[in-house]
Amino acid sequence: MLVLRSSPASPFGRKVKIAAAILGLSDRIEIVPADTTDPSDSLRRQNPLGKIPALVLEDGRVLYDSRVIAEYLDHLAGGGLHPAGEKRFDALTRQALADGIMDAAILQVYEGRFRGPDKHEPKWVEHQAGKVARALASVAAAPPSLGAGLDIGHVALACALGYLDLRFGGAWRNEHPALVAWLDDFAERVPAFEKTKVSA
Repeated sequence: MLVLRSSPASPFGRKVKIAAAILGLSDRIEIVPADTTDPSDSLRRQNPLGKIPALVLEDGRVLYDSRVIAEYLDHLAGGGLHPAGEKRFDALTRQALADGIMDAAILQVYEGRFRGPDKHEPKWVEHQAGKVARALASVAAAPPSLGAGLDIGHVALACALGYLDLRFGGAWRNEHPALVAWLDDFAERVPAFEKTKVSA
């Protein structure tokens, strides 16, 4: 049995869970919660960075981060989420953009979580928010088609939008109705998206 160290709210962990579901591997993975802030959590021995997600293989090796884990799961399943040829690079670029949205969103959350209000740096928050805004505008201009089959870029984008819903109350939705429709379509095609949803 593979062991996935993650937390319910992690968008990167969610990406791995959804990838596993699409690939038919969910029943081969045990999900074990991890606390990235707890020095005694075994996560720090499994991944020296103390970050999630981390996938513990049956032979004890550990894979991290979500991009590596998703590609490994795709390898186990015989492919499906990482297309061949030029389409592969489109998928990987979409994944990089979506991962960047998640990174920038998480940094905004951490600014409020780990610093007192008197130590918040508005310029830093604005800098991260700008990344999210530009990335959303870019993908909203031409939402990626789901008609030719799902890839890792689609999964990552759905998780990024889901995280913005979770942590920022879905404020992005008013400005990007095309992305709202895209996410609704994704959720209808991928039941695991709703199953991995958590409440604020």
